[in-house]
Amino acid sequence: MVAADITPDQTKTSRTRILHVGLGGWGGDWERNAIPPVTEVDRVAIVDAHEPTLRAAQEKLGLPDDMCFTSLTEAAKAVPAEGVVVTAPMDFHVPVALEALDAGLHVLVEKPFAGTVAEARTAVERAEELGLVLQVSQNYRFYPGPQKVRELLAAGTVGDLSVVHVDFRRWDHDAPVETYRHYQFPHPLIYDMAIHHFDLLRMTTGREAVSVYAKVTDPSWSKYTEEAAAVLVIELEGGLVCSYRGSWVSRAPETHWDGEWVFEGQDGYVTLAGRGNSGPADDEVRVGLAGGVAEAVQLPTMDVWGRSAGLRQFARAIRGGGAPDVTGRSNLGSVALMEAAARSAASGKVEPVEQVGGTVA
Repeated sequence: MVAADITPDQTKTSRTRILHVGLGGWGGDWERNAIPPVTEVDRVAIVDAHEPTLRAAQEKLGLPDDMCFTSLTEAAKAVPAEGVVVTAPMDFHVPVALEALDAGLHVLVEKPFAGTVAEARTAVERAEELGLVLQVSQNYRFYPGPQKVRELLAAGTVGDLSVVHVDFRRWDHDAPVETYRHYQFPHPLIYDMAIHHFDLLRMTTGREAVSVYAKVTDPSWSKYTEEAAAVLVIELEGGLVCSYRGSWVSRAPETHWDGEWVFEGQDGYVTLAGRGNSGPADDEVRVGLAGGVAEAVQLPTMDVWGRSAGLRQFARAIRGGGAPDVTGRSNLGSVALMEAAARSAASGKVEPVEQVGGTVA
């Protein structure tokens, strides 16, 4: 399969032409909220193998037939494009990415990249072999709170870290089992949510995970097919330990999507909360030194954030603007921790995290 030819005039434009694969609930949200703020891209076609989903999206977006396809192969042949955004279900991430790469198209794929490191690596190696961009949308990185925490810790603001605590609490309330597909998501806490926190843990501390112990629970009132809550102990390089408590069925006050973080160090501590419904305005970082009261610190301003910021990086990387923050290869460490956590939940034992090499992103 080969991508449709792009004329010299098209390569000179400042807008990167993208195909969007996967127009279900989350893909539709990308169309409404993530893609429009990014002036660097032009979504030139949509693809969904499920024709009813495709036609519903076509009607909602008001697109002509020649911009709508049930096959990425056909879309790539018919519509000149440079990149593909993949928001299909997780099981299709790597197969669709490989199809796009073999068509000569750069790829931005939703998280979780894949269920295993081995599967993810097939796409990473193919992208590197072809010299194409393969980026993972770890959108929680692209908010001011986590970026500020990474800066503070790298500068040694609170000295050597001793422990990190993370709490995440949400409740899906009365969503009906019959129509709420999230209840059937594989490993809904570990794969769908904790993957964000695992990635932020690596980003903020600059360390890879070494081992993980996960104890999952599924209370009697849970509507989830698999685990709804878990407590994890994660060991990172240098002996740093993270305690992680997460729940989709918590009746305690809900956290923001980032969760509530405490980074304890020799000289003080840093707290992080954010990724709320108001975007960057909800982010808050505080620093407490020498036993003093934690004071809020000023956060960087961002004109686009979350998925939109990652999509902008993708467009600029395609245009030769440097590698994105989260390449497929750099994301392998987050996939490895996620995979080991699920393995520990099944075995009831401490499980090693595969060491994938490379630099912590």
